[in-house]
Amino acid sequence: MKLAFYAAPVLLAIASVAHAQDVRYNFDKSADFTKYKTFKLVDNKSGDQLDPITKKQVDAALAAELTKKGLKQTSADPADLYIGYQTSISTEKQVNTFDSGYGMGPGWYGPYGAGAWGGGMSTSTTETIYNGTIVVDMYDTATKKLVWRGAASKTLDTQAKPEKREKNLAKAFDKMFKKNYPPVVKEKK
Repeated sequence: MKLAFYAAPVLLAIASVAHAQDVRYNFDKSADFTKYKTFKLVDNKSGDQLDPITKKQVDAALAAELTKKGLKQTSADPADLYIGYQTSISTEKQVNTFDSGYGMGPGWYGPYGAGAWGGGMSTSTTETIYNGTIVVDMYDTATKKLVWRGAASKTLDTQAKPEKREKNLAKAFDKMFKKNYPPVVKEKK
């Protein structure tokens, strides 16, 4: 009974870490991020193409987060930044195999001749992993160069309900931009 009492919180903690979003970013240290005031969302034909409803949800969540960071969305040119994103919503199959047996297979030749021990048992399971990654690129329209890139995994789940999708997107963009935009260039000592 005591074991179950202590094991349950540990298992919950492990499960929550296993499904946490992973966020990364990089930026051009020579870019002056204080000059960027406006942005325009542009289409990026790379990566998996989203259905129109999911694209609308991503656009809205991304624009909302950039607006929180003090940028103003515009549909006119020129904007200070062009914002494009790529998605990966495809799936992968993962095979997990557990071997519970002990033995040597054919072709093992010991001092007493050919030997092949048996008794080993393997169990395999498969699971589907949804990539659900979104990569956001910011391009300086004056220099036509990439100045900032952020990526969040486990963000897009085509099997989730609409409310869950929107929550995942808002959470991912919040994590992506909260401390990472505008980036702080650390001076060398």
